[in-house]
Amino acid sequence: MSDGYMSDSATTRLRAVGLRVTKPRIAVLELLDTAGSSHEHVTVADLADRVRNRLGSVSTQAVYDCLEALTSAGIVRRIEPAGHPTRYETRVGDNHHHLICRACGLTTDVDCAVGAAPCLEPSSHAGYVVDEAEVIFWGLCPTCAADRRAADRRAAERGAADRGAAEGHPEPQPTYTKGQP
Repeated sequence: MSDGYMSDSATTRLRAVGLRVTKPRIAVLELLDTAGSSHEHVTVADLADRVRNRLGSVSTQAVYDCLEALTSAGIVRRIEPAGHPTRYETRVGDNHHHLICRACGLTTDVDCAVGAAPCLEPSSHAGYVVDEAEVIFWGLCPTCAADRRAADRRAAERGAADRGAAEGHPEPQPTYTKGQP
């Protein structure tokens, strides 16, 4: 196993958890493994398209059913970020969390900095036996942060030009001399 992603064949893993081996389940699991090797967290819509490309006609409901079985069996993890589509990954059995971009939804794995699960302790257990802490860090990915900074600069420049015009200092206009474009 490398990077927390399973390397055993999909068929072996399905049998190991007592699930029937079907073409849709194999396709879903293999496609999630492929996505996981590039640290991609896949939505149902994306996964359904990929399964159809591989197998032909497969309903979105069949993909949901596969994901439910795989998640219940513990070989797929469901990530449900508020306000964003549910995503799936095969990185299970380790203690990692996620960074999620508020703008584009990019989801990135981040290892827990504290240690073994649950890695965080609530201020009160309220009688619960806590075995896991699911942490989502929210912010802007590098691309969206750069886009936001550029948009903020453009808005600031427009604002300065608008304030100058309002104060009687219009923005300088280019001057042209005869014979120049």
